[in-house]
Amino acid sequence: MAVFGSVPSVPVARHERSAQVADDVDFEIKGSEMQFVEIELDPGESAVAEAGSMMFKHAGITMETMFGDGSASESSGFFDKLVGAGKRLITGESLFTTVFTHEGEGKARVAFASPYPGHILAIKLDSVGGRLICQKDAFLCAARGVSIGIYFQRKVMTGLFGGEGFIMQSLEGDGWVFVHVGGTVVERELAAGQQLHVDTGCVAAMTATVDFDLEKAGSIKSMIFGGEGMFFARLTGPGKVWIQSLPFSRLAGRIYASMPKGGGKHTGEGSILGGIGDLLDGDR
Repeated sequence: MAVFGSVPSVPVARHERSAQVADDVDFEIKGSEMQFVEIELDPGESAVAEAGSMMFKHAGITMETMFGDGSASESSGFFDKLVGAGKRLITGESLFTTVFTHEGEGKARVAFASPYPGHILAIKLDSVGGRLICQKDAFLCAARGVSIGIYFQRKVMTGLFGGEGFIMQSLEGDGWVFVHVGGTVVERELAAGQQLHVDTGCVAAMTATVDFDLEKAGSIKSMIFGGEGMFFARLTGPGKVWIQSLPFSRLAGRIYASMPKGGGKHTGEGSILGGIGDLLDGDR
């Protein structure tokens, strides 16, 4: 596919349209730290995305707000759509998604941008067993026909201390999904019985065959003063896991810690000179 502009891109090969539930779209991921995905639609093809994630679109692509995840057909009853919307509400997302459909001629493009620094993963669900488990706010967009559901942690301790709580997102179907992860992403393939210890907040996504449990983070001293929390995630194969280097909660925590405290009073960035230091280094 042609690359527009001089922005670094990660081109992906085209795929022939086949008889399946989800539209088999063409796409291109562009950028480095702040990526966006540009999806190319044939006439009649659609993409579904989180509200507010669109970057730009061709004039021939129409937008329609759908109740739920947009995977239900037009003939589906209100109850089916209500169930889909309820699943999204439980995971902390909006009750509505936006469906972008190409109703013109030729090919047209629509782009969706990352909400914060990180990378976009393009995953064909039929290549991972038809189901992907990911953090609650990871979903960015997908080919229409992909179902966005919920995944409950079966174990109480894992749900309480597992970083993402009891509930994660479950993406099901056979089409392309695009999920956003914070910072740099690392992909690991785990053999049957192979274990990997990960910070709970850094678990971005995994296949449904991976077992997610908790491991105590060493001694009491390590738990209190180690800065890694009381537990870390123990992932057991077989399956694939995707690990993010910058969970949004960690980024938000750093931003909040740097915000002025005490009614807008500036506290500086740790310098013993405070405001004088800001004057010297040009911050004021």
